[in-house]
Amino acid sequence: MEVVCLNPCRGLGNMRWRTLAATYMAALFLVAGCRQDMQDQPKLISQRGSEFFADRSGARQQVANTVSREQLREDSYFYTGVIQDANGTLHEQDLMPFPVTVNILKRGQERFNIYCSPCHSRVGNGLGEIVQRGYKPAANFHDQARLAQPISHYFYVMTHGTGAMPDYSAQLTPVDRWAIAAYIRALQRSEATTTNDVPAGVAVKNLKLLAQEKHLPETFAEPWPIPATAIYPTARDESQGYPALAPAHPATPAIKIPVNKPASVTTK
Repeated sequence: MEVVCLNPCRGLGNMRWRTLAATYMAALFLVAGCRQDMQDQPKLISQRGSEFFADRSGARQQVANTVSREQLREDSYFYTGVIQDANGTLHEQDLMPFPVTVNILKRGQERFNIYCSPCHSRVGNGLGEIVQRGYKPAANFHDQARLAQPISHYFYVMTHGTGAMPDYSAQLTPVDRWAIAAYIRALQRSEATTTNDVPAGVAVKNLKLLAQEKHLPETFAEPWPIPATAIYPTARDESQGYPALAPAHPATPAIKIPVNKPASVTTK
C-alpha cells in the first residue's frame, strides 16, 4: 500500500526550524565565550598597582606643598576656640570669630533645640527631658560658673565633649557650633533681663497671653510634668544621674568664679 504525503513541505519546515535553533544556540555560546565585561577596560582599582604610571602605583600622591580647600584652616581660633600663647598654653576667649547677626542667632537656636535641648532644656537650665528621666544632670547655663565662662568655652566643649557630654563635632559644623555658643549667651542674657531692658514702646506680654494668641492652652507656658509612665525602680541620685550612677569623667572640676564678672558677647 502506497502512502502519499499530503503536505510535502512539512518535513522541510521542521528541518529548517531545527537548523535555525541550532544556529542560535551556537551563536549564544560564542557570545558567552567572547565576553569582556568591565574587567578588561583600563581603570584604577583601589590598593592595586597600575601599568599607566611610571611608579606603577595606582594611588596618586598629593601634590607637594598643597592642601585641599577643607584642610586650609588659616583662622585657627575659628576651628579650635582657643588661642595659644608663646608658652604653648591654650586660652579660651570671650570673642566671636565673626559678627553675630539675627540669622546667626536663629541658626543657633534651631541647632540648640535639636542637639542641646534634650539635656539642657530649651531655656538652658539643665533640666532637659532626658535628664528628668534619669540621664546625668546637665550644665545650667544660668548659674554663676557658666556665666563666668568665655563664649569660646561652649564651642570647645561642643568640639571635644566634657564629663558625661560627648563631642558634637560630627553633628555640628564649626559655624553651627559658634552659632549655638552665641545663642547660649543670648539665653543667658534673656534670663537675666528686667523690664528696664526692654526698649521704649515695646510691650511685654505674659506667656499665657502669648499662648492664647497662638491658640494654645494656657498650660503650654507652664512646666511640662513628667508623665506617669516614667517609673524609676530605685531612688534617684541627683548628683550622679540615673541609671548609670557612675560619676562623670572627669569628676566635677573645681571652677574658679571671678567676682561679679559679667557675661558679654564681643563681636569681631
